[in-house]
Amino acid sequence: MRDLGAGHFRAGPVGAAEAAEAVGAVDAVGAGGSGAGRFGARRFRTALARALLTTLLALSLVGGAAGWASASGEAVAGGPPPGTAAWRADDSFGARLPDPVTASPAEVAAFFAGLSGPQRHRLVAAHPGVVGNLDGVPVALRYEANAAAGPHVLAYDPRGRGLVARVVGDLDTATHVAVVVPGSDIDLASSARLTRWATDLREAAGEDTAVIAWAGYTTPDGIGVDLATGRLAEAGAKRLTRFTEGLDAAGLPAPALFCHSYGSVVCGLAASRTDARDLVVMGSPGMRADNVAALRTGAHVWAAESPHDWITHVPHTEFLGLGHGPGPTSPGFGATVLPATDVPAHDAYFTPGTSTLTAFGAIAGGELR
Repeated sequence: MRDLGAGHFRAGPVGAAEAAEAVGAVDAVGAGGSGAGRFGARRFRTALARALLTTLLALSLVGGAAGWASASGEAVAGGPPPGTAAWRADDSFGARLPDPVTASPAEVAAFFAGLSGPQRHRLVAAHPGVVGNLDGVPVALRYEANAAAGPHVLAYDPRGRGLVARVVGDLDTATHVAVVVPGSDIDLASSARLTRWATDLREAAGEDTAVIAWAGYTTPDGIGVDLATGRLAEAGAKRLTRFTEGLDAAGLPAPALFCHSYGSVVCGLAASRTDARDLVVMGSPGMRADNVAALRTGAHVWAAESPHDWITHVPHTEFLGLGHGPGPTSPGFGATVLPATDVPAHDAYFTPGTSTLTAFGAIAGGELR
């Protein structure tokens, strides 16, 4: 087995390829190393996987001097939208405005339904940060409030690494809605890649489908303890749940969620609290559930994993809160497995011309049930 000591890790967050290489070494030893004869291949791989995850935690905790601190302990975006203080202080309507934290999306929708057109636009002008990010606000008003960030922007928060949700297609006329939930290293600055995936998915699904590129939670940045734990996923699941409740409050169809990599952990934790009709996961490290039944969802669960994806070398285990459990494509998990042999890499599941994107399009467009 290769030396994976401290000298192997460079300063700064470790890249995905390096992490995959390290885990691949573990996988290779478990499959044919000397430990296999003593413990059995499967038990040996699990033991080494646990040791690796524990080492990852230790390095993340003590390796700040080497740059690991930036790869873990991400500040979670979970507070009220920008401009909330001014919104709460606004008494120009003779009554309190719905609180951005405590009011449900349904309550927000009911409030806006009772306003006149001029009153709505006055709130947009006075409080664009709240109106543009408040789930339950009518879609057109959110677009208006976020116009400075570009067209069809359903959410925009430039604080920290930034959050954004962009719509590809027409939500007003869409028969079907899909939401793409990203994995690590996606934020405001890198969201163009996510928008491209949404564009390719919408092209495959057809014009009656609208696709939302939802960079709406704090994703893990680099390879560190956050990638191996559920901390960011739990916060992201709460935001995803509220976001889908907002879509429902706006009268939109129940969405299909397309969850990539760490995003599948987010979707797994949110599964029982959303009205999603389909949960599609790809390149998944696990969903923090033992099987489909444990997700407690009425959605159809689909899973894809390419043999060319480095995630195949990541042990699907959980130990002391590290790791995310069984792989969704494993036979005992219970998901419907989609073709993915022609997907060339971990970030290539939305590649046009692949059998996987064709299947994704059929699911998003309601043709494949």
